[in-house]
Amino acid sequence: MTSSPRLGFVQCISPAGLHRMAYHEWGDPANPRVLMCVHGLTRTGRDFDVFARTMSDEYRVVCPDVVGRGRSEWLADPKQYILPQYVSDMVTLIARLNVEQVDWFGTSMGGLIGMSLAGLPKSPVRKLLLNDVGPRITAQAIERIGAYLGLPVRFKTFEEGLAYLQTISASFGRHTPEQWRELNGAILKPVQGAEGLEWGLHYDPALAVPFRNTTPEVVQAGEAALWHLFGAAPGPTLVVRGAQSDLLLRETAADMVARGKQVTTIDIPDVGHAPTFVDAAQVDIARRFFLGT
Repeated sequence: MTSSPRLGFVQCISPAGLHRMAYHEWGDPANPRVLMCVHGLTRTGRDFDVFARTMSDEYRVVCPDVVGRGRSEWLADPKQYILPQYVSDMVTLIARLNVEQVDWFGTSMGGLIGMSLAGLPKSPVRKLLLNDVGPRITAQAIERIGAYLGLPVRFKTFEEGLAYLQTISASFGRHTPEQWRELNGAILKPVQGAEGLEWGLHYDPALAVPFRNTTPEVVQAGEAALWHLFGAAPGPTLVVRGAQSDLLLRETAADMVARGKQVTTIDIPDVGHAPTFVDAAQVDIARRFFLGT
């Protein structure tokens, strides 16, 4: 079992031109059994280090940095930081991996991308785990995310940056200091400030552009489209919900069971948005779902 991932890049296209997307790969590169792990709005593929390391005995685990985050390039046109672009990039990545099917673990935004891909005709998605996300997202969660998304924050030290990230990630639940460092270390990058080297966040602040330009009408149309795609996904789906989540309500999870084809759901106690799957009990939930044990 490898202790660190291999870093790869794939060239993708948007209406504004070409961009490179990074991905972190674990396990045997010849293994035809692929598990895609896709992160949340302001996170990176390194969120899955613990989980991917655990699953790499059975899978080739691929954890992309969605465009605009981590080691991936930023888009020339920030209006393209939207689901159709992300889905297009993932189709390109799956083609690079040279497989016909993948299993999918998606946290928050990564779940929306997976849902959007799984509901398409001839989709490559076989099994789908949605980590604390569904077609309906609460206004409270949108307001909470909008309060920090794209802020030009700078930190004098790496430790100061970690403390900030731990504050805005408090809903992830209890973690040891070592776990917080592993989860949030990849989110920080060195930047040149007015008084020397500082630390900033590892994503394009312009991610906030489409987020802040979203109208209630766009939200309503987007939700209707996501419900349609979710209902069309043919394979087994596990909806994991943080029991204290402000983004995925219990009522929405129940609607997903009723409206989906092969949907089950489970709550993670003492966690909000979203479970991190660094805890052994959480990892076991996902492992049992994907491996059928």
